[in-house]
Amino acid sequence: RAASASQRRFLSIHEYQSVNLLNSYGIPTPKSIVAKSPEEAYSVAQNFGTDKLVIKAQVLAGGRGKGKFDNGFQGGVHTVDNPQQAQEYAGKMIGSKLITKQTGAGGRICNAVMLAERRDPSHEYYVAVLNDRVTQGVVLVASNQGGMNIEEVAATNPDAIITTPIDFEKGLSKSTALELAKTLGIKEGGQEEAANIFINLYKIFKDKDATQIEINPMSETVDGHVLCMDAKFGFDDNAEFRHEDIFALRDISQEEPSEVEAQKAGLNFIKLDGSIGCLVNGAGLAMATMDVLALHGGNPANFLDVGGGATPETVKKAFEILLADPKVKSIFINIFGGIMRCDYIAEGVIKATKELGLTIPLVVRLKGTMEAEAKEMIKASGLKIVALDSLDEAAETAVQLAV
Repeated sequence: RAASASQRRFLSIHEYQSVNLLNSYGIPTPKSIVAKSPEEAYSVAQNFGTDKLVIKAQVLAGGRGKGKFDNGFQGGVHTVDNPQQAQEYAGKMIGSKLITKQTGAGGRICNAVMLAERRDPSHEYYVAVLNDRVTQGVVLVASNQGGMNIEEVAATNPDAIITTPIDFEKGLSKSTALELAKTLGIKEGGQEEAANIFINLYKIFKDKDATQIEINPMSETVDGHVLCMDAKFGFDDNAEFRHEDIFALRDISQEEPSEVEAQKAGLNFIKLDGSIGCLVNGAGLAMATMDVLALHGGNPANFLDVGGGATPETVKKAFEILLADPKVKSIFINIFGGIMRCDYIAEGVIKATKELGLTIPLVVRLKGTMEAEAKEMIKASGLKIVALDSLDEAAETAVQLAV
């Protein structure tokens, strides 16, 4: 049961891994090679076959080009003209954290760079394959205004975005793909290449249980070819058992360590910036708990849903994760026992309080299955646990104790 409550994430993979996947389906990209040290970057650049290269920090975040490293180096994407320059830039990127509009102030560690040949684009397009709520199926979204933020295009010029529904079983037909290439304004010589890219992107989407494939930009080059210059993939975690090769590419260095720990224990956990640690069962109650804390002037330090199958051991693990955050000044446990038994929670709370030497205030609200037994256990423990019945009163107390 605990496993079914575990966090549902959509796996993301690095750009160089995405390029390899695209190439395996015959989708053309600029030639690209990954390097995991400055010395390796020098060697790659020296043997690449051309001096005109681009070096890209491999960090799972958008806005890399405009990002800044924590060592002061500006930009996660640069052009390089010789091996020495490749080594110099790689030295400034690898081992440092890149901060972009998507990473938050802490940034994300860069463990590798990708060196790619420079191909001169004459026009840039946007292409994505994703699930669409309106048609309740897969669609191919395309625009002739690529290379920029697609959300801005959608807001300022929605007519520039073309949405094409795809038959799940049959895929995208050649005629539809060619018509789309023509509508986008791709020159006649590149329409066949573009159509094949569209068809094969859907094949990857279906074969690999993807949730999203985004190519921004897909470029028409000055020499008449159509290439995928950048790629972003998302995969459905529920399909991990079918795609062990894809999921082996997961890079946990790009994830919040506490969230990785929680996932191993089957806990639904998202780190936030507040001072009140929350331990709740059920996503709806967890969100309501966060709202009530905010109503009383508090800020939750996390979203933590222990699910319906929590055991005393998983509760203890949840405490360990909460206490690892130095910002946490009080803990609020809010449990509605339906499937979840309140006495299991109480047992876990008492165990964690004793074994972890809890020193910060703990407020507990337990309602539902085995409620009376749970309250008696807390009372008999003799521990300094504030047990309250009213949600408002409990939340207000947790806020006051966190000051």
